Amino acid sequence: MSAGHAAADETVTGDSHFWAVVPAGGAGTRLWPVSRASSPKFLHDLTGTGRSLLQATWDRLTPLTGSQVLVVTGAAHRAAVAAQLPDLPADQLLAEPAPRDSMAAIGWAAAVLEARDPSAVLGSFAADHVIADEDAFRACVTDAVAAAEQGYVVTIGIEPTGPATGFGYIELGEPLGEGPAHAVRQFVEKPDRSRAEAYLATGRFRWNAGMFVVRATVLLDLLAQWHPELAAGVRALAADPSRLEQVWPGLEKIAIDHAVAEPAAAEGRVAVVPGGFGWDDVGDFSSLGALLPDASGMPGVRVLGDASSVRVVDATGVVVPSGDRDGRVVAVVGLDDVVVVDTPDALLVVSRDRAQDVKAVVDLLKSEGRTDLL
Repeated sequence: MSAGHAAADETVTGDSHFWAVVPAGGAGTRLWPVSRASSPKFLHDLTGTGRSLLQATWDRLTPLTGSQVLVVTGAAHRAAVAAQLPDLPADQLLAEPAPRDSMAAIGWAAAVLEARDPSAVLGSFAADHVIADEDAFRACVTDAVAAAEQGYVVTIGIEPTGPATGFGYIELGEPLGEGPAHAVRQFVEKPDRSRAEAYLATGRFRWNAGMFVVRATVLLDLLAQWHPELAAGVRALAADPSRLEQVWPGLEKIAIDHAVAEPAAAEGRVAVVPGGFGWDDVGDFSSLGALLPDASGMPGVRVLGDASSVRVVDATGVVVPSGDRDGRVVAVVGLDDVVVVDTPDALLVVSRDRAQDVKAVVDLLKSEGRTDLL
């Protein structure tokens, strides 16, 4: 049965032990003022489909997993996540009392799954990414599950479309068996442009999208090797959820890449499955604009929302009109590659090439105590 026609209770992987884990967090800094700490980007429809990024992630994963999805989110977002995902069982929504980075979130989910099923394989996929070819994505995940069954920590490496400096990279090593999986030679941090160009020239590097597929027990045992207190802490939470408020604040704050993926790669325990599907982490308004089509009658202008409330004269860029005030028009004249975001309590105007710097505005507002805008 194809990925697009799987029954709701049937997993395309053919593995009833496979679960999707969806970390749904974020501070709402790079897409402010649309995204905020109180309403991060995963809760918003940023592609004009009528589904939020979180709901699109659910739609993409459930043909693989059926109802076997765990979502880990902040306590402040629990009600919104539950409202957006009415088919998610209540006991499969984990709410963090405070952010402790990705290892604690994914480790907690892994421990819960390990306690339910010692053979559980989890795939961790962020709630706020956009995938272009969902059938190719699901085929790639199926290949990753097969490699994870062999005891590897498996990551999915995205085929680069250019020398991006905003992503980490994965270097492919030797093939592992007959399938598409390769050993991981190394993980490298975000490079400068010249290094990124050198990586692409070798043909051996893929973008690190932060997608991991691994047996829950393998992940936790590896975590115990390098961060024993963190592994013991999340396993304690799975054994006794009532201890959450007591245990959580003491958990180490560290990313899964640093806690497990990088040291495990050095020991030959990490595999990468190349992914040829389109992927974007919607990291700023410039990348958001690349996901949207030109507005009708406005070449070079991308609009998220009601285009009838936008007027342009000799201008290009990205416009996000406010949907809360009937009749309010956003007009842009004589500006190229500009981003204009209109919300009821904040207006952002930034050149598209400085879109990454929006976070600086959030930091400024935070320093001024303007929590009402965050």
